[in-house]
Amino acid sequence: MTIQYKTKGVCSKQMNVKVDDDGVVQSVEIVGGCHGNGQGVARLVEGMRAEDAIQKMAGIKCAYKQTSCPDQLSKALTIALNEQEKRKNA
Repeated sequence: MTIQYKTKGVCSKQMNVKVDDDGVVQSVEIVGGCHGNGQGVARLVEGMRAEDAIQKMAGIKCAYKQTSCPDQLSKALTIALNEQEKRKNA
């Protein structure tokens, strides 16, 4: 399952996320924002179970913002898992 998630409230503009049928993150591309941090976060979660990544990143805030790129990635991964579940049940 590959999704394109339009971020909200952060410097990055979009996240392209691929999760396999077992719920493991295959790839993450963060478009815009801090290139180094985006690459680092993406590489850290690749190969990780999406549920574990969500649990670690959800709720992280960036300075005065109510969200962050890791928090937005947790939202993208949640959407990917929900879409997978819908397809399985269809």
